[in-house]
Amino acid sequence: MQMKGFSETNSLRRTIRKSVDFTFIDLFAGIGGLRYGFETINGRCVYTSEWDKFCQLTYRANFPNDKHEISGDIRQVSEEEIPKHNVLLAGFPCQPFSIAGVSKRNSLNKSHGFGCEVQGTLIFDIARIVKAHRPQAIVLENVKNLISHDKGRTFAVIRRVFEDELGYSLSYRVINARSWLPQKRERLFIVGFKNDVGFDIGNFEIPDPNDGPKLSQILHSENGNEVAEDPYTVGDMGEVNEKYVLSDHLWQYLQHYAEKHRQKGNGFGYGLVAPNHIARTLSARYYKDGSEILVERSSGRPRRLTPRECARLMGFDNPKESLFQIPVSDTQAYKQFGNSVAVPVVRALANFMKPYLQRETVAK
Repeated sequence: MQMKGFSETNSLRRTIRKSVDFTFIDLFAGIGGLRYGFETINGRCVYTSEWDKFCQLTYRANFPNDKHEISGDIRQVSEEEIPKHNVLLAGFPCQPFSIAGVSKRNSLNKSHGFGCEVQGTLIFDIARIVKAHRPQAIVLENVKNLISHDKGRTFAVIRRVFEDELGYSLSYRVINARSWLPQKRERLFIVGFKNDVGFDIGNFEIPDPNDGPKLSQILHSENGNEVAEDPYTVGDMGEVNEKYVLSDHLWQYLQHYAEKHRQKGNGFGYGLVAPNHIARTLSARYYKDGSEILVERSSGRPRRLTPRECARLMGFDNPKESLFQIPVSDTQAYKQFGNSVAVPVVRALANFMKPYLQRETVAK
């Protein structure tokens, strides 16, 4: 059984179209998760901004035919440098608003939210670009905690800027990728239209999560059905490389840590999964110990997911046809996939938005 969302995601390794229905820009692009979704409804990316050099490597490897360069720090880019576009996509940094990010910054006596001068105010760079170019639609993605951050005041400011000052009609919703992928991943999607076209993200139909896929559909088969992909799998049977198996020391540490918190009545601990399970949220810290998603083995210590499995878990790959290029180290790959969006969710949302975009005047 092929995993939901993967067959269409494969088509993202597309042929270049002679014409497009609309153009879009990809801000805080990461490795292109939002872009993938909107290319499937015949959009063309005309501008990309991403400041992380390792993400840029992965992005270029997977979008080699771009005629534009990747811009770095969007704060240093003037509005005039950005081409006209119909849709603005932005998965702006979530760390200043995430539960984990806020907790960490509090422990270090650092500001979070808009108080984080480096990342928290980037939403206003989006606003200045929207003000200058007036795209037909905007799509923003962030952690669900953005809604409740600072007792709702942060999100109120964002709404005031885009609705009251810029005049966009906003609709937002927290969407769990569980219906498309074997992962509990809740993210906030904010969609805004320049004109009131009757769009309501609340009408976006989400498949029954009980019918969603299991981890067996993204894990390496290790039975010879997959061609070995060094360094992730080895041998004629495509077995997972031993380097992804936890060391004795780390496995003992994680078990001790979990037991200590269990005795205190806390829920902290590792997440041990089997092929018939679904995973916790893949995070950017996965490279540290892999504790949130540890795969059971028939014997011995559990293992981490490989970067290839992480690509599949985020909807970038088909298990039978590894297409997404991963030109960076495992550490960087884990960070990139953990920070990315769930591609099948974006694709489904883009398809839901398509008729509303067609009501606007779009560039050909």
